[in-house]
Amino acid sequence: MPDRRVADNSSCTALLAALSYTDSPIRTCLKAELMSKRLIPSLALLALMPMASTSAADVGVSQVVLGVHGGTGLPKKEMTPELEKALRAGLDRALAAGYEKLQTAGATSLDAVEAAIRVLEDSPHFNAGKGAVFTHEGRNELDASIMEGKTKRAGAVAGVTIIKNPITSARAVMEKSKHVLLMGRGAELFATQAGLEIVDPTYFWTEPRWKQIQEVWKKEGRAPHDPPRAGSTNEPANAWGTRQLGTVGAVALDQAGNLAAGTSTGGMNNKMSGRVGDSPIIGAGTYADNEACAVSATGHGEYFIRYVVAHDIAALVKYKGLSVEVAAGEVVKGKLKAAGGEGGVIVLDAKGNFAMSYNSEGLYRGYVTGGGERRVFLYSE
Repeated sequence: MPDRRVADNSSCTALLAALSYTDSPIRTCLKAELMSKRLIPSLALLALMPMASTSAADVGVSQVVLGVHGGTGLPKKEMTPELEKALRAGLDRALAAGYEKLQTAGATSLDAVEAAIRVLEDSPHFNAGKGAVFTHEGRNELDASIMEGKTKRAGAVAGVTIIKNPITSARAVMEKSKHVLLMGRGAELFATQAGLEIVDPTYFWTEPRWKQIQEVWKKEGRAPHDPPRAGSTNEPANAWGTRQLGTVGAVALDQAGNLAAGTSTGGMNNKMSGRVGDSPIIGAGTYADNEACAVSATGHGEYFIRYVVAHDIAALVKYKGLSVEVAAGEVVKGKLKAAGGEGGVIVLDAKGNFAMSYNSEGLYRGYVTGGGERRVFLYSE
């Protein structure tokens, strides 16, 4: 008989994945099973190690063709019925728009991602496009990126102030220039020459966001053009609540089996002028690879840049063979949380497996299946 101490490699991989995100009572049983079968000692030892907890947030969904997110949002206790209704409606419209694109002959996952994100950018309720937060100087500076998974083409813009839909300009950079990332005036000039819709900067002004930045200025006791003080946390004081980490994003899978991802944001409330977070950084806030997955992130951008979150998740899927839900959980609930970084991700692979993982109280998110079923969530539901 074969030596039972030697475990099949594929079985070990699957068991390791199960151990990584399994509640402690089940881990206890797994530990006993491992010990009784005298499997690899180091594998048995893993059952004794503290593991990251799981929740409904990490449970994967199959047969998904499009997923969206609208940021990690407000504490649940501060959510109002009116805002909840508006957020759910916005996410649902984005899913409907993206799905409609996917049903069009010849449409690509890029088309779906762009269409879904444009809907969210046009809503004043999400921190992107029309609903962007203000910088310390009282301006709206927008960032976006998009990427496709077949050839890994990508495009991004940062610090733009007059482009109505930054996600469309990011796609234009990818398809109509030899570059990946354009910023500021150069990005705006490029968008203008490409015939994209240009608006007056006042288009992005909304009363709730303006009150939000005024509350921060008042709290810090400084005028709009004073330099930020040492130790300033840039913690938002939202007119719709006390804090909000906002970004919007989408991941999609088309009929040809190609993945795409995109992310758009107004950034961090009260940020220094010129600050750029993870949203326009390929590999940090956005990534797509047909051999792994498509990822769009939201949260405290500095951490997502430092930990290359989107690419790290894709690498775990591609090189370790982890499922999208396990890979997302390992990074977001494990590495990122341990470092103090708050946020979440949506992840989709080429088989339609979809994960929504976050280490905050909530993540505005949703998905639509190949059959057209749409689901929207704000917290752990």
